[in-house]
Amino acid sequence: MSVVPAEVLTGSTRTVPDAVRGAAELAPAARLWPSLAAVYRAQLSRARVSRIPLLFVATFQSVGIAVMMRGVVDSGSKAQCVVAGSSVLVVAYVALNLLSQYFGQLRASGGLDHYATLPVPPAAVVLGAAAAYASFTVPGTLVTAVFGSVLFGLPLTNLWVLLAVVPLAGAALAGVGAACGLLAPRPELATLLGQLGMSAALLLGVLPPDRMPGVIRLARDLLPSTYGVEAYARTFAAHPDWAAVLGDLGVCAGVGVLSLAVATRAYRRAAVR
Repeated sequence: MSVVPAEVLTGSTRTVPDAVRGAAELAPAARLWPSLAAVYRAQLSRARVSRIPLLFVATFQSVGIAVMMRGVVDSGSKAQCVVAGSSVLVVAYVALNLLSQYFGQLRASGGLDHYATLPVPPAAVVLGAAAAYASFTVPGTLVTAVFGSVLFGLPLTNLWVLLAVVPLAGAALAGVGAACGLLAPRPELATLLGQLGMSAALLLGVLPPDRMPGVIRLARDLLPSTYGVEAYARTFAAHPDWAAVLGDLGVCAGVGVLSLAVATRAYRRAAVR
């Protein structure tokens, strides 16, 4: 008994795979913002339990650095740099250290294959994970800023500026952290790169720059978190230079777009391997 192909019965000249492929092409592509929201919610619920203890460590570390620097720095512009740098250090710890580890482990364990099967744009995966991790930095940053301002006798009037500093500096650092995790050939190297980045944010962001050598100042200018530190530190003045503050935040935003684009490209490369 012979079997008649289905395409002969239906009178179609296309093969079955061609028909399936044509039907798949008619399906609407997932949009960026709904996909981003879905990945953000999933990452937020997944990281809530495991990351809260680490966030406590990041906050305790930043508060401890502010206390330690209190024995060296009295007041003035140096104190402003210490408080601003300690506050942004919470963002650097999560965005650089934890995010590089997360993507490094995700790549090594084959977790990227799971996301590759989902109908979501690569940018949504990178942005959703970065936004979820950055959300955990807001409480720690505010606690560090308030504690440091009280410790050094600085005003709390413009504390609201952190609502712009945290997402913009966090985006810039998160893109760097995600790119390190996705480009590193091994998860151990991704962890090392994240630790080095956080150490750079600590040394170059917290320490006052006026006595740094010229080479170190150049490295400080290349670090994205520096501009978040400068933006917040400027607000402690009696009459802040808001144009300079916006300029620093604009640099953070520009670096954030560029670094997240690099991380998205790295994700595409890692997902197809």
